[in-house]
Formats: sequence, C-alpha cells, structure tokens
Amino acid sequence: MEGFRCLMGGLFLLAGVVIFLIEVYGVFRLKYVLNRMHAAALGDTLGLSLCMIGLMFLSGLNFSTVKMFLVILFLWFASPTASHMLARLETTTNENLEEHCEQIDLREDPGEEDVK
Repeated sequence: MEGFRCLMGGLFLLAGVVIFLIEVYGVFRLKYVLNRMHAAALGDTLGLSLCMIGLMFLSGLNFSTVKMFLVILFLWFASPTASHMLARLETTTNENLEEHCEQIDLREDPGEEDVK
C-alpha cells in the first residue's frame, strides 16, 4: 500500500509540474494579455491542485491532508474569480481591444435591426 501511495503521489506531482511548464510556455509565447492571463490562471489552478493532491497522497490520511484539501478548495474558488475580475478590468480599460478580439454587445436586442 505504501508503494501505491508513493507512485500516485509522484504521478500527481509530475502532472502538476507538466501543467506548470505548459503554463510558463503559454505566458511567454502568447501575444495578447488576456490569452496570457488565461494560460496563467488555468495553469495555477490545475497545476497547484495536482501538486497538492500528490502531496496529499504522500502525506497519508491526517490533519495536514485536510488542510491541503481546504487550500485546493480555496484556490478553485479564488483563482478563477480573481482572473475574471482582471479580465473585466482589461476589457473595460483597453482602448485598442478591437485589434485583438471581436466585441459583442449582449445588451442589444438581436431583432432590433430587422425592425428599422
């Protein structure tokens, strides 16, 4: 049983490191700030979660495992929320947003053009 725990912990840690490497590649190679931020946010959330799960396997069932689970739970709520708020700030303050993406105004009535 100890060998299985070490194997699973090592695999999860390795998967987390691979996700971090993909995240770093995306942050440095993508051109637009929202794309870089998306790569960083997904990499942090998934990479840290996989690494923490690996540490949970290696630690065994104790109080530290519960604390690591709570850290994972916090990260799964906080990281996407923070990156969403940063993305909203970028889209509202960027004057050259049309160069990078197409904006769609969802507040308009789609049938409004047909009436005119």
